[in-house]
Amino acid sequence: MKKITVLVIDDSALIRKLLTEIINSQSDMEVIGTAANPLVAREMIREMNPDVLTLDVEMPKMDGLDFLEKLMRLRPMPVVMVSTLTEKGSDVTFRALELGAVDFVAKPKIDIASGLKEYGNEIANKIRTAKSARLRRYMPVLATKSATADAILPAISNRVASTEKLIIIGASTGGTEAIKEFLMHMPPDAPGILVTQHMPETFTKSFANRLDSLCKISVVEAQGGERVLPGHAFIAPGHSHLLLKRSGANYMTELNQGDPVSRHRPSVDVLFRSAANYAGKNAIGVILTGMGKDGAAGMLEMHKAGAYNFAQDEASCIVFGMPKEAISAGGVDEVVTLRDMARCVLSKASSMGARSNRI
Repeated sequence: MKKITVLVIDDSALIRKLLTEIINSQSDMEVIGTAANPLVAREMIREMNPDVLTLDVEMPKMDGLDFLEKLMRLRPMPVVMVSTLTEKGSDVTFRALELGAVDFVAKPKIDIASGLKEYGNEIANKIRTAKSARLRRYMPVLATKSATADAILPAISNRVASTEKLIIIGASTGGTEAIKEFLMHMPPDAPGILVTQHMPETFTKSFANRLDSLCKISVVEAQGGERVLPGHAFIAPGHSHLLLKRSGANYMTELNQGDPVSRHRPSVDVLFRSAANYAGKNAIGVILTGMGKDGAAGMLEMHKAGAYNFAQDEASCIVFGMPKEAISAGGVDEVVTLRDMARCVLSKASSMGARSNRI
């Protein structure tokens, strides 16, 4: 079996050494070179043609983001970012994902050597995923709150009926960009939205803030105990499962720090199962790009409870794992491209509202 070849790019000799040890300890991958800056890396890419790059952001001679933008424009290839666990680091990481990086690994802030070794399996799994991921070229978009979403997508036709509807979203690898594209098309009167995206806890607040600055709806990191209202989206914090609950006539958010489910906390399965229990036919499920099968069992439960579920199609996924598993499990009603997802979901929510209004 041919090993996955990796080029490690980082200005820290310690990080280069640790990543090399972690990667070379895996039977199916090997480091074929290391570079202290992008200028050296550029020549090594031409000579060695690695399968995957690991890339730091803050480096001498050329900023990692500048290098990534040029790389994805001229020679797209799988990139896993190695990012610092800081607010600035998270903002830069989201920019890297916009530019086309497949995924990221967060550097521990304290005791980097032991911290990175603990993350060995995660790093190796993300390199494997990156090797098989579908790449996309970066297409710059002017993204502001004034974007004409209303001109592209119809508003919910029946506001009173649609307030009972909920959109429940799960995603993993590639999901930050997919969720952004979906939410940017939501009009101010969209149904309430709950989102679980696999992400470290130091990144979820920055992710929510970033989305809030781009979307017409309000986007926040869930705190637990919030009422789920139209025009609001709640992102699961990286330290807790996000669940939907009901208090009287109101839908509410709840956080739970129980054990990981489907190897994740937050888990998509946990969110979807809570939606099955408390929203039933009033929920619309959406499963987007991601590795693994988290969400497949929960989406089937939603389907059995009367929810209508959408899965992102293979062609528009960075990684088709989670949607594929949900489709195979039998919980998906409709498979659509990411470009059409918001329009299809809003259309379905509108028709559900109209039906309930006629009863």
